[in-house]
Amino acid sequence: METRARIAWNLRRLRSEQKITQEHLAVDANVDRSVISDMERSKHNASVDLLDRLAAALSVDVTEFFKVPDQEDVRPAPLLPGRKPKVGR
Repeated sequence: METRARIAWNLRRLRSEQKITQEHLAVDANVDRSVISDMERSKHNASVDLLDRLAAALSVDVTEFFKVPDQEDVRPAPLLPGRKPKVGR
């Protein structure tokens, strides 16, 4: 697994385990929500500074993003969006 994919896997794993939405993590890490989404899809090349901010927001060490998943690990499921549906829909 390439590094960007490993970071994507672990970011979603950590976020799912803590039941944090992309929106909440983005606010806590001072980044746009689309960056979190792109990172989880291996579409964004994160800087060390961004990884540090995400680790702090998730209360983990930055090394958590580089852990190699076990062969039998299942991809973490996405959480439901954090927005509430509009009234009348």
